[in-house]
Amino acid sequence: MNSELIAIGDVQGCLSPLTELIAAIAADAPAGADGAAGSQRIAPHLLFTGDLVNRGPQSLATLRFVRALGERATVVLGNHDLHLLAVASGVRPAHPSDTFGEILAAPDRDELLDWLRTRPLAHRCDGHLLVHAGVLPQWDAATTMALAAEVEEVLRGDDWVEFLRTMYGNRPARWNDALRGAERLRVIVNALTRMRFITPDGEMDFTVKEGAGAAPPGYLPWFEAPGRRSAGVTVIFGHWSMLGLIEQPHLIGLDTGCVWGGALSAVRLADRKLFQASCPQARAPGRS
Repeated sequence: MNSELIAIGDVQGCLSPLTELIAAIAADAPAGADGAAGSQRIAPHLLFTGDLVNRGPQSLATLRFVRALGERATVVLGNHDLHLLAVASGVRPAHPSDTFGEILAAPDRDELLDWLRTRPLAHRCDGHLLVHAGVLPQWDAATTMALAAEVEEVLRGDDWVEFLRTMYGNRPARWNDALRGAERLRVIVNALTRMRFITPDGEMDFTVKEGAGAAPPGYLPWFEAPGRRSAGVTVIFGHWSMLGLIEQPHLIGLDTGCVWGGALSAVRLADRKLFQASCPQARAPGRS
C-alpha cells in the first residue's frame, strides 16, 4: 500500500488532540491510484518530531498509542524523551513539572522504555530530514544521519545507562570532527535535541528559549546560519514552541505549543497541506 508522509509536531503527552488530528488527516487522505469512487484511501505514514511525552496529561497513553502504530509511524527522540529515560534509569531526578510518573509505575514500563530508547535521533526519507531540534551548519544530511547513528548504537546497546550519565552538559558548545567519546556524543545529542540559537560558525547557546527575535548578541536561529550544509534537503523539526509554525521551501517547523494551549500541527509533505487540532492548556506559559 502506498502511504502519504505526514509530519507531526511535539505531542508532549497530549493524546486527545493527537487522535483528533489523525482522524482529520485520515478523512482527507487521497484515494488510491485509480481514483475511482470507493477505492481504498492512501494510508498516512506519521513522522513525529519527538517529545512524545512530558508536561501534558496523557504521557503513558500517548506512548502506548504511538508504539501501537508500529510501522505506520516513525519517531525521532526529543529532549523530553531522553529525560524520561534518564529519570527511569536513576540517572536524573524527576523535575516538579514532569508528568510521566504514570509511565514509571506502569506494568509495561520496561517494554515502553526499551521501545523508546531504540528510536532514531534523525530520519531521512523522500528528500526530507526529520530531527527534533536542528542541524549544525557543518553537517549535511548524510553526516547528520551518520552522527545520529553513533548515538543510536550506544542507546540501543548494553551500556545505555552509562551513556545517559555522561550525556548532560552544555560543553563542548560546538562541533569538531576530532571530538571523541562522551564529548562527541554530547554535542550530537545537544544539536539534534536541544539547539535553538547558534553563532554563524556553529557555537550553540542553551540559555535563551524565546522566539527568533530574542537571539543573544552574535547568535541567530540555527537554520539561518550562512552556508548551512543541510540547506539542500527539507529539514523538519519541532522543539521550539516560541518560534511557532515555520513553512519555507526547505524548512518545516512544527512545534506550535500544544501543551501550552496552542495547537498540535501536522503537514502532509506531498502538498504541504496543514492540519491542526486545538489544544487545551496543560501547562502555564513559560515554554521550553
